[in-house]
Amino acid sequence: MSFMKGDLLNRTRRLVKGLAKAEPVWLKAMEQIFGFNPPPARDFGWRVLELKAGVSEEEVMAVADMEYQAEKKGKKKAYSRLKKIARLQGRKPPPNPYPSAIMEIQAEERPFGCDRFYN
Repeated sequence: MSFMKGDLLNRTRRLVKGLAKAEPVWLKAMEQIFGFNPPPARDFGWRVLELKAGVSEEEVMAVADMEYQAEKKGKKKAYSRLKKIARLQGRKPPPNPYPSAIMEIQAEERPFGCDRFYN
């Protein structure tokens, strides 16, 4: 029974992508569970722990900070290139896929603020 191979999540995802099946309600929730992106502080802490083998903590923190800043600059440059390409093509630039932590928190709290004033 080869049609039973694989787990339900992957099979359903393939069927939905191939337009062979309508997207079930539970699929989006399951993808959000598996698509967890840890906060930058946790990534930074993990990187510090990876580098810490026999090196002083100050050096490790400096290296991890340099890596983090380089990654952040790379993301900003990629987004600026996307905006430039969109402008050249005459389209509206895409929303920023790498918002700051403050913008993420504000976006999460915006519905609650609106509820407080209008309800």
